[in-house]
Amino acid sequence: METSSRELQASEYLEKHQIKELVSYLTSALLFFRPEKPREYLISLLERLRIAKVTGVAFPFFMDNSNIVAMFEMMDSSGRGTISFVQYKEALKTLGLCTEDEDLQDDGHIITLDKFKEEV
Repeated sequence: METSSRELQASEYLEKHQIKELVSYLTSALLFFRPEKPREYLISLLERLRIAKVTGVAFPFFMDNSNIVAMFEMMDSSGRGTISFVQYKEALKTLGLCTEDEDLQDDGHIITLDKFKEEV
């Protein structure tokens, strides 16, 4: 009984502070950029997040246009210029731009590079 109470408290704490999303984002960025010094890179990301929070500046974007295009092209293996909604949703999750609980609705439209850039 005490264990489930502790587990519930831990889960609520992680949810309240969005720790799972933060760890997911940090892991995704680390695997995407593969820096030579991963610890220093993670410290740098966290510092930039802290500065953004303290100054009220919007969440910093760590991907530039070429990174977004490269990611899209990896998913568009056939070179058609589109990806499926499932691929799109998974990419947003991988980048930490949407959570598991977030319900993205498939509007039936294909996802083009322009749409992907706009959303990312």
